[in-house]
Amino acid sequence: MSERREDPEDQVDTTDVGGLGEVLPEPLQPFWMPIQRIQEFRDTWGDTYTSVMELVLGLGLAIGYVWWLTIYLG
Repeated sequence: MSERREDPEDQVDTTDVGGLGEVLPEPLQPFWMPIQRIQEFRDTWGDTYTSVMELVLGLGLAIGYVWWLTIYLG
């Protein structure tokens, strides 16, 4: 019987892997910085931002529905 081989994903340690900024050449770094800031924002405020945006969207839809209902019935 042959021994079990590990999957390629299990053979690589990915616990402390950095971002794309580590492999980009220096001339491309200015293009990476805004993307990196967005990723940092998402890591820090992602859940809160999503909750607030869902609230804003829900309020906007509710107000729009009431406005449409007022126009339709009025």
